[in-house]
Order: sequence, then C-alpha cells, then structure tokens
Amino acid sequence: MPSVVGLLEQHELAARRRVDGLREEADRIQAELVTAEQEWLEWTIARERVGAVLSGPGGSPADAVAAERPGGAGTEAEVQASPPMAAKAKSQVPVWREGLARTALSADYQRILAALADRVRLGQGPLTCQEMASAFGMNVVPAKVEALRSKAKRLVARGWLAEPAPGRFTLARGVNGSDGGS
Repeated sequence: MPSVVGLLEQHELAARRRVDGLREEADRIQAELVTAEQEWLEWTIARERVGAVLSGPGGSPADAVAAERPGGAGTEAEVQASPPMAAKAKSQVPVWREGLARTALSADYQRILAALADRVRLGQGPLTCQEMASAFGMNVVPAKVEALRSKAKRLVARGWLAEPAPGRFTLARGVNGSDGGS
C-alpha cells in the first residue's frame, strides 16, 4: 500500500504538469493574439490610407471614385460613398517604440501609464492592479481589478510596461509615461 505522502506527491506532480501545460498553451495563444492584433492594425492602417488617398487634396472619397470610373461621374446614387471612419478601437495598443507618444493610447491606458510614471518619479516600486484600482477611485472588486490586469498585460505585451514580479507593473525601460512617450 502506497504512503499518503507518496500519493500526495503524485497528485502534486500531476497538477504541476497540468499547470505547466496550460501555461505553455496560454503563452502560445498570447503570441498568436499579438500576431493577429498586429495584422488587424495593419489592415486598419491600410484602409485609412486608402481612404485618405481616395479623398485626395480638397476632394471627397466620392469624387475620387467618380473620377476613376470610365466615362467620368456616374449618377448621384452610384457615386455616394461614406467617408473613411477613424478606426481607433479602445483596445488597440500599438507596439511601443522610441518617440511614440502615450497619446497614441486610449484614455484608460494613458491613466495607467501616468500612475506608474508618478510612482517612478517618486521613487516608489511597481503597482498591483488592486492598488491601481484603489488609486483610480474604483471599487476594488474582481471585475474592475481583472479589467485593469487585462489592460496592464496588454501594455506589457506591447512593450509599454514591465512586470518585474507576477502581478506587479512598472514602466518598461525607455518609457517615461509623459506625453513624449520616451
């Protein structure tokens, strides 16, 4: 008959293997997500640029479409096109690079950067998402904390933040959190 300690060790080992497998899967999915979001961003930029080219200087996209048609302009109904929409979803976070201003981020992300910049300026250490929620005057409930964690993790994945210890966030090297971005 096996010992109780031996059985516990077997269960612990099995649980650790499962955690390791899930972490690997999560890392793979995170990398795939970063790639997919980058592709999405590239398509968004392409659409915006095509819209800008079609609108041309002093013209509308409808005028550009009409000029390209054989025989000139068509009827009013044929030519009408909607103006290009600004595609800046709140969850889009560009990859940080030297000189990129934090204004490229939505207000929620800018607020996280500003809070962490203040911590760095005051010589204080990294913040947890619970501490951020409290500092932002939010109810410190799991839903709010997890929303902040998701945003912070996205900023880490894009190079804006660093996570020196699990669940503790600070500005990445080179990012100062001011409007200049670096």
